[in-house]
Amino acid sequence: MNDLLKRFCTRAVVTVAACATSLTLWAVEPFTVRDIRVEGLQRVEPGTIFASLPIRVGDQYNDTKASDSIRALFALGLFNDVRIEADGNVLVVVVQERPVIGNVEFSGAREFDKDALTKAMRDVGLTEGRPFDRSLADRAEQELVRQYLSRSYYGAQVVTTVTPVDLNRVNLVFTVTEGDVAKIGDIRFTGNQAFSESTLRGLMDQDTGGWLSWYTKSDRYSRAKLNADLEAVRSYYLQRGYLDFRIDSTQVAISPDKQNIGITINVHEGERFGVSGVRLEGNYLDREDEFKSLVQIRPGQPYNEEEVTNTQQAFSEYFGNYGFAFARVEAVPDVNREANTVEVVLRASPQARVYVRRINVAGNTKTRDEVIRRELRQFEASWYDGEKIRLSRDRVDRLGYFTEVGIETQEVPGAPDQVDLQMTVAEKPTGSLQLGAGFSSADKLSFSFGLKQENFMGSGHYLGVDLNTSKYNRTLVFSTTDPYFTQSGVSRTLDAYYRTDRPYDRMGGNYSLVTYGTSIRFGVPFTERDTVFFGLGAERNRIKPGTAIPAAYLYYADRFGYTSTSFPFTIGWSRDTRDSALAPNDGTYQRFNSELASFGDTRYAKANYQYQQFVPLTNRYTLAFNGELGWGKGLNGQPFPVFKNFYSGGLGTVRGFEQGTLGPRDLTGASLGGSKKVNLNVEFVTPFPGAGNDRTLRVFAFVDAGNVFGEHEKVRASDLRASTGLGLSWISPVGPLRIAYAKPIKKKPGDRIEEIQFQIGTSF
Repeated sequence: MNDLLKRFCTRAVVTVAACATSLTLWAVEPFTVRDIRVEGLQRVEPGTIFASLPIRVGDQYNDTKASDSIRALFALGLFNDVRIEADGNVLVVVVQERPVIGNVEFSGAREFDKDALTKAMRDVGLTEGRPFDRSLADRAEQELVRQYLSRSYYGAQVVTTVTPVDLNRVNLVFTVTEGDVAKIGDIRFTGNQAFSESTLRGLMDQDTGGWLSWYTKSDRYSRAKLNADLEAVRSYYLQRGYLDFRIDSTQVAISPDKQNIGITINVHEGERFGVSGVRLEGNYLDREDEFKSLVQIRPGQPYNEEEVTNTQQAFSEYFGNYGFAFARVEAVPDVNREANTVEVVLRASPQARVYVRRINVAGNTKTRDEVIRRELRQFEASWYDGEKIRLSRDRVDRLGYFTEVGIETQEVPGAPDQVDLQMTVAEKPTGSLQLGAGFSSADKLSFSFGLKQENFMGSGHYLGVDLNTSKYNRTLVFSTTDPYFTQSGVSRTLDAYYRTDRPYDRMGGNYSLVTYGTSIRFGVPFTERDTVFFGLGAERNRIKPGTAIPAAYLYYADRFGYTSTSFPFTIGWSRDTRDSALAPNDGTYQRFNSELASFGDTRYAKANYQYQQFVPLTNRYTLAFNGELGWGKGLNGQPFPVFKNFYSGGLGTVRGFEQGTLGPRDLTGASLGGSKKVNLNVEFVTPFPGAGNDRTLRVFAFVDAGNVFGEHEKVRASDLRASTGLGLSWISPVGPLRIAYAKPIKKKPGDRIEEIQFQIGTSF
């Protein structure tokens, strides 16, 4: 209050002084201005004064122009005081410049980063080098308080200290007393009868807190989050037939000590309505049956607004497939309140068919236009096709070069049958230098180095080098991919690699399998989702003797040598319809890889097939299935090479058993792997309790089954091992983390059990 009174008095004095000066000048007889002189300037250029004055040399000076001059100079915001005096026929302008802000500091601010606070000050015009205005300091205080209120610091206080320094400058220090965070103590609903209060609270991201609130901050009040929660409650009712549901009011009360917040939500449910039928009206292009197949509204079931919205969207997209970019589909509920039923009337007006005149691309500051346009399936001067436009957007998004990809349809003025498409992208860094370490229960400590550029010089080419130094698997790989080696979209990948592998054992042996070689692969897109890969490689394998080497390796080396060369021909296929590669909730992923080495020192055939299915139970819960089959066989009378064996057990296969220990073993007990592999997994995935719908932190329950078999062994279900358990998946700042606790439910004597397994720093 004292500061406010001081500021009011200061401004009053300045105003009175200005008026007094004006009154003094009014006593001066009008005269013709022969010259104008400015006094008191330090930083402001004289030209700024002359440009703002409404008086020029040769003008007739009078009282009105004097007042206008003072008002114009004060409006610049550069001066604390302005006086106009007359020295004969010379007009003298005397100014006192405002001090300039020299330094801005923050004291006591722990919740916000200094850069964020500096930006907030800049937004209100308070930054180094700007003239100091006390009103701006007041606005800065209010902005800081607002920032703290947005994070539930309702007791936060900000005090500004202004310290004059040399050269007519001032230093500013904002001293912040943050106080404690105000937390939601109570959430109440009134008027609800169909659903319990606990059910409605469960729909909200904000809550009264739990043991994980330090991480989720779900007990911090936010108006934006509350609005989202209210919309979630509204959608819940409208999806269950409550057509007249509304939220009458919301009260947010804070305790006197500003530490506790109570929220009361008053709702009106109304009656529940069922769908009596669906009727189509309007122009459906003589394709009513096709449109009816898109209807998601179910007669006989409660009215569901989400089904109505999805049906409207499906209709609009289907119209777009035939060139009607601006088709209107209106859903009109015909309500029978006596029977509590509603008939949904879908009225369609396709408007005019249009074609695409031009496709504009914006936002690609690095990526070449060609890289984006070659992914487009909608072409210029062609009929508008909604399905091709959506596919174009998805293909550009799947490049991985952009954080955002959007397409807008724009009307062409004066041409109702034409539209332009505006594709806007936001670039993201596509190069990465990775230095890191990983730790797993199997590999122990490992170091990794990666240098990758997924969009080399904006050309869409991939260049990369990977280095891994784990205990059992050491890898050095150089790789480059040209995704458009041909104009038709055939990709080409060149690899050069060096690997040292040692199958997992307990004997502490120092033998190893050394593989190095090079390969070339071509990926041919047969459809928009299917790609077939062809390749040829040259590979050299060496069994490096050492302690505890399995007898099977020695036997193979005695017959075929410790070193062998092969030229495997590879063929593969992949299809990926998942909605996310890191945390999928819907879609499938399939891949098939095979190798055929029919000439060289080693002759063999090898194939591997994987199928994954993700079933969205809700937007929070996912049921995931994974199946993998592997098969290998030696050719021309040779056995299947031991260095090409499959392994099973541990994370990624059958959890609860030691990594790579299932299947055939040597007399020494070392795991040999096998030429045949079966792996089955089922997971129920849910967000971590108390973490809202954070898909980077999830828990899962699982059942695993699988094993590997030797070349001459039969695959029998009775020999499969199985386990069940719980796990945690976290995409952490240092890398993806997976930890699992598994209990074998089907095992045999001699199996090596490891109930807790984890891995961090692994790439998906």
